[in-house]
Amino acid sequence: MYALFRKELALFFSTLMGYISILMFLLITGLFLWIFPGEYNILDFGYAQLSGLFLIAPFVFLFLIPALTMRSFSDENRSGTIEFIMTKPISDFSIIMAKFGASFILLIISILPTLTYYLSIYFLGFPKGNIDSAAVFGSYFGLLMIGSAFISIGLFSSSITSNQVISFIIAVVVSGTFYFGFDFINNMEMFGSSNQLIKSMGIIEHYSSISRGVIDSRDLIYFVSLTTLFLMLTRFSLQSKKW
Repeated sequence: MYALFRKELALFFSTLMGYISILMFLLITGLFLWIFPGEYNILDFGYAQLSGLFLIAPFVFLFLIPALTMRSFSDENRSGTIEFIMTKPISDFSIIMAKFGASFILLIISILPTLTYYLSIYFLGFPKGNIDSAAVFGSYFGLLMIGSAFISIGLFSSSITSNQVISFIIAVVVSGTFYFGFDFINNMEMFGSSNQLIKSMGIIEHYSSISRGVIDSRDLIYFVSLTTLFLMLTRFSLQSKKW
């Protein structure tokens, strides 16, 4: 498993995809937070907070992570190497976790440079350090949870097709549905007393809760369950190929 994990991670950085993904994430968030005028611009907003980053980042992840994971299994399905990998003395779940781990490490590498935004606001604030650090690091944790869910959805989408473009589209649609689809349905007030249940099925509800700086066990269970569900579906997809 570790050898496959290292291979997957090296594959990201052996091409431009890994570098472009990190640079695109930092470029988009940096432009909105520091350059483009508007509600997300930290200097225009006038308050020592980093909420703009945590509003923009999930939308960037919505397209960035599917782009990273779309070739995870689809390339191997297309070339036929998936059968070769599955004949190796390694379980299906180990293969999935190796690919998941490599993508998650790349996600962490993408997020780490944004800590300079936090440090900038920390020292620019008046008085110095006038920033809600608990909320900031709670939001960072929430971003990692969202990223893990999107990665698992991306892996599943990649496992059911041999076409990278189709894999990307499926991952974006499914991730988008879980991110703001249920919240959109809740706002339509179509289901009366069931609206709150529908809202709790969406990512925004739990991400907003974590972003307050208080990590609730219900939010953790939600993200772990969502990630595990799609990893299990990916495993089922791989096993179906043996049948």
